[in-house]
Amino acid sequence: MTQYDYDLFVIGAGSGGVRAARLTALGGKKVAIAEEYRVGGTCVVRGCVPKKFMVMASEVSHALEIAEGYGWSFDNAKFDWPTFLQAKDVEIARLSGIYAANLGKAGVDLVHGRAVLKDAHTVEILGKNQTITAEKILIATGGRPWKPENLPGVEHAITSEEAFHLPELPKRILIAGGGYIAVEFAGIFAGLGVETTLIYRGPNILRGFDDDVRAHLAGEIEKRGIKVILGCQHASIEKTETGLVNHLENGMTIETDAVMFATGRIPYVKDLGLETAGVELTEAGAIKVDQYSRTTTDNIWAIGDVTDRMNLTPVAIREGVAFHETVFRDNPQSFDYDAVATAVFSQPPVGVVGLTEAEARRSCPGEVDVYVTRFRPMKYAFTGSDERVLMKLVVDATSQKVVGVHIVGPDSPEMIQLAAVAVKAGLTKAQWDATCAVHPTMAEELVTLKEKQSPSMSAG
Repeated sequence: MTQYDYDLFVIGAGSGGVRAARLTALGGKKVAIAEEYRVGGTCVVRGCVPKKFMVMASEVSHALEIAEGYGWSFDNAKFDWPTFLQAKDVEIARLSGIYAANLGKAGVDLVHGRAVLKDAHTVEILGKNQTITAEKILIATGGRPWKPENLPGVEHAITSEEAFHLPELPKRILIAGGGYIAVEFAGIFAGLGVETTLIYRGPNILRGFDDDVRAHLAGEIEKRGIKVILGCQHASIEKTETGLVNHLENGMTIETDAVMFATGRIPYVKDLGLETAGVELTEAGAIKVDQYSRTTTDNIWAIGDVTDRMNLTPVAIREGVAFHETVFRDNPQSFDYDAVATAVFSQPPVGVVGLTEAEARRSCPGEVDVYVTRFRPMKYAFTGSDERVLMKLVVDATSQKVVGVHIVGPDSPEMIQLAAVAVKAGLTKAQWDATCAVHPTMAEELVTLKEKQSPSMSAG
């Protein structure tokens, strides 16, 4: 029998890889994990966590505006970017350290360096003259930002990864993209006092979300001072003495101090040595896996964003757990991607779970009932703000199950987590209605919606 250095070698110490490595090591197996950057991966180091800190910092300006309506006054309130960056970096370092410490406590050997496949059972740690063999290999290298490298002047642009470390806050920024990263950073920069423009080549932002959500959020972020230009993209970027001139395909020119591309993320598979190990990619460039995360090479698996299935941190963690149960506990498991809740930390934020109205009309066997409400939150009663909340329930008329919940407004990410329990459990509209409201809250609208929206009014 062949002897290997490890039972399991994990490439990538993000949330999914770390969970799989720890569980397997705690189960008595010999495990190593390699990370070329910092332990914690995209989410902890250059994604969800630092971004949420930036969102919370930027929301303070809006909170101050609301506070004035309630009788508070503030003299010389100001934001200091270097102070924030230092506090953010200290906390990220702390969290990364916790991840590394937990690996050590579980008995996982941590290898600092870039691991590439030499064959199906061997990895090389580049620059360290080190090769390691393993019976089983798990790839969890995540994704990286994409930008159009053939665009003239693109070298002057940044991505979300550089946005976390800007030496100074720009006075003006243009963000290209219409997905969740683009709208989140638009809200961040606008909230921090940056003149912000968002351009997107499509007809509306947040492609793939419910049409009512897309239209509502586009209007709401403009109320926060963000200029939104749709159906347009860059022709080129020109660096001048006074800034960066964005030449757009519609003939417009916009001068800014910074340009950020948030035009999507791609699986991080470049120069990983996949072909030498017989690991195939999909047409979209992701690692091809079956329902149990096994690649086209029997002893190699892949989880998380590198497989481009559902690119969310909690999903990668659950895929890591399913991998461990399947491979090391003889308990085959695959993650259920149905009714996974997600949030967009735009300003205002979005929380969704289940089917959009359009998806429900395509997939439900009969009619679809839609319940929608738009209202001004109680918090804004004294401020004169015309910002509105959107709440929408999508119901399969035949079974009366609530198959989709969509919320745009304050605290929607918190609300959607609990709404997801009900959707995942398949509760009916009658059961939602039988739940007593908590008053006065925004969430009570979810259990008091009675009027169906007529099909002619539907945006879906």
